[in-house]
Amino acid sequence: MAEEGYRRPSWDEYFMEVANAIAKRATCDRGRSGCVIARDHQVLATGYVGAPAGLPHCDEVGHQLKKVVHEDGSVTQHCVRTVHAEQNAICQAAKRGVAIDGATLYCRMTPCRTCAMMIINCGIVRVVAERRYHAGAESEEMFRAAGVSLEFVHEDIERYDNQ
Repeated sequence: MAEEGYRRPSWDEYFMEVANAIAKRATCDRGRSGCVIARDHQVLATGYVGAPAGLPHCDEVGHQLKKVVHEDGSVTQHCVRTVHAEQNAICQAAKRGVAIDGATLYCRMTPCRTCAMMIINCGIVRVVAERRYHAGAESEEMFRAAGVSLEFVHEDIERYDNQ
């Protein structure tokens, strides 16, 4: 008998919850995010933010921040010690020989430019992000041009401290 008032989560809600659980393993406090790549209601690969295997993590030795000067003259800081959750999920699929062509990727925010290019080239057809990334306009445009569907659970914008 069904529990009174219980609502079974949709597949998107389910995979986003899994991505948020995976994020708890992330090792950079600037962006503890996780990623799930799924197809046909099955998890194919997962990833979270962390340093490459065998290298020190931000949580252990601190951030490795680099300043980026943008076309408009603004300057932001980015931690370059870590591999993004999306990149780690794609690498996990490659390492295990799991095809992700035609899959959906679930992540915390709009993927960065590099992640967007990888997602496009992997044949991922849909991205579900929990929130918009404050610097995600270029990725959004690339997804549009490449025909990758991009959907947001919430329309608010994710920002980092010490941008």
